[in-house]
Amino acid sequence: MSVAEPRRITLFRHAKADWPQMSDHERPLAERGRKEAAEAGRRLADTGISFDQALCSTAHRTRETWKLAVHEFPRRPKTVYEERIYEATPGELIAVLNETPDDLRNVLVIGHNPGMQGLAEILAGDAEDEAREHMNRRGFPTAAFAVLTFTGSWKSVEPGVATLADYWTPTD
Repeated sequence: MSVAEPRRITLFRHAKADWPQMSDHERPLAERGRKEAAEAGRRLADTGISFDQALCSTAHRTRETWKLAVHEFPRRPKTVYEERIYEATPGELIAVLNETPDDLRNVLVIGHNPGMQGLAEILAGDAEDEAREHMNRRGFPTAAFAVLTFTGSWKSVEPGVATLADYWTPTD
């Protein structure tokens, strides 16, 4: 694949989690979250994006979100469970994306806020369009996702390099 061909980064926040007495990393999804995860999976499948790889936080709620969402996909991408995504800052998430092999075109990241929203905002830069205005109004609630496009190698992912192509929340 040429680095001149467009690539996609889809940032997917885990679905609504429950708050039982346990460590944050082990929190499961709430009933609402299980429904949101499946709905988000259907909506991600409807985008027509064929994901080459999914990078998923090791937290229980992200793994559960991914398991329910990917069930809706026509083809399951390779999944890498990456502990650095848990509680990651946008800069740390960029470092993970910079390690992506250039033969991959479409990558899905399943993670947490504030990292997902922060990364979407940073990668999209100052561009103002309908998708960005929608994200600014809604924030980045549970089970939301943002699709960003860029051209170049994965090592070139940095602030302002992408365009926010799509944004969705369960309340849309």
